[in-house]
Amino acid sequence: MDEHATAPIVGRVGAGWARQIEAFEMDPDRTRFVCNPLSGQLLRLPDIDGTKKTSKYQFLGILTQSDSPNRPPDRYAVAWLSDDDGAVEGSFVMRRFLSQKGEWDDELVGLPSPLPLARKMFMSQEVVAFAGRLWWVDVSWGAVSVDPFSDRPELRFVELPRGSVTEPVQGLPTLGRYRRMGVSQGRMRYAEVSEKKPFVLSSFALQDGGSCWTLEHRVVLERIGGWADGGYPGLEEAPHIGVIHPLNASVMILTIGNGSHAVSVDMDRGKALGCSLLRGRGGEDPLPHFNGFLKPCVLPPWLGSTLIPSAGTRASTKPNFKSKTLSDILVRVDRCSKN
Repeated sequence: MDEHATAPIVGRVGAGWARQIEAFEMDPDRTRFVCNPLSGQLLRLPDIDGTKKTSKYQFLGILTQSDSPNRPPDRYAVAWLSDDDGAVEGSFVMRRFLSQKGEWDDELVGLPSPLPLARKMFMSQEVVAFAGRLWWVDVSWGAVSVDPFSDRPELRFVELPRGSVTEPVQGLPTLGRYRRMGVSQGRMRYAEVSEKKPFVLSSFALQDGGSCWTLEHRVVLERIGGWADGGYPGLEEAPHIGVIHPLNASVMILTIGNGSHAVSVDMDRGKALGCSLLRGRGGEDPLPHFNGFLKPCVLPPWLGSTLIPSAGTRASTKPNFKSKTLSDILVRVDRCSKN
């Protein structure tokens, strides 16, 4: 993202000049890439509609597919989903890039809404890939998912656990600091921490049918061994949900001290496992209201030697492709660890 701001000089600080930001460019240029983090390969995606002024398209997700199980992906889809304000009431619109085509499709408008109420979704965390679908999360309500490869995309909705649904978010989306949806041990998980003392950390697992949640953990953080007496900063304020551990659903990474530190908590063992410094001590710069600066990451062994699929390479028209998502990888890792 190429963003510009107006920041005139307002004085001196030591030997340097001090500036005060007065204005930001509201629609900065945006260039999007697909990256292989191990090989360093970058593949630039085409500009959407030939322009870089595309701030409308936020919260894009990526999903891969492979022709053979346990093999590198042969294709991928990048997709964006949103309420369709300009079309049929109660419908969604999707925009997608398919690697086998090498270009962005036109917007798919009028997708029937799966939502039980006439209420807008407010996306406030990164898109999650799970069970061959991409999931867009509203941490006050639930998640809408879709298979971006499908010729006839069908949207599904999963509501948050009972008692976690709140009124629509108003103003700045601070609720996203205390809630998180993600994949761990091959299942979709949802975690939340209360914003007032006693700070209670809860985690749920989505049932295989995708219709209900099961409470798996609920702990009071002050009773966790090594939490109150660990010398951690900022314990008087509610911790934030950093990330759900992708390989151990009992472990949650929380951020404290205005985001300056990350603490690993094992809810099964009732123990704080350790603390890591994330930023300068004290966390002078407040974190953004959108959570997600920490990312779960599981790297398959073939990733470092794999090229990013592109148009005309390894494309196939065989039916019944198997989607590769984080959950698929985690299931295989879990099986290997048990053998």
